[in-house]
Amino acid sequence: MTQIRIVRGDITKRPVDAIVNAANQTLLGGGGVDGAIHRAAGPELLRECRSLGGCRPGEARITGGYHLPAKHVIHTVGPVYGMEEGHEAELLAACYRHSLALAAQHGCKSIAFPSISTGAFGYPIEEASRIALRTIQEFIREQPNAVTLIEIVTFSERDQRAYQKAYGEFSGAANGA
Repeated sequence: MTQIRIVRGDITKRPVDAIVNAANQTLLGGGGVDGAIHRAAGPELLRECRSLGGCRPGEARITGGYHLPAKHVIHTVGPVYGMEEGHEAELLAACYRHSLALAAQHGCKSIAFPSISTGAFGYPIEEASRIALRTIQEFIREQPNAVTLIEIVTFSERDQRAYQKAYGEFSGAANGA
């Protein structure tokens, strides 16, 4: 059975098989989570990312974790809110779906996600958290036991509360409440 955890903390320190990087299209580092992951992983991550040729919104790529506790980094590019011609929700869901599929393909039993697109890309946290959790639960239904631990790692208490609220809504609906 897959466990979903919502935790507040530093994603670069999570003891999981893969962490997800909310990257930009170049995959060459940036601010926020992206910059923190690149700094913690070391220069080898940047070298490998240069060989990937970038990534489009909704897609995902996998690299080594280098100096991180995680064996892998899964880089995904979230949508910029209001700039994707009404396809933001579809692209955000694709980020989670493709990241989970890559994790399963590479034998990763545990994965940690940041809150994709809710920082500089401006996605409202309440909507983004519902999309993330709905997509994660769809993946679990389709591929039970492919990934046994899925963490959502938030930076702020406000974001953690938004994910906990969304999780409570989905858990209640799943239990017939």
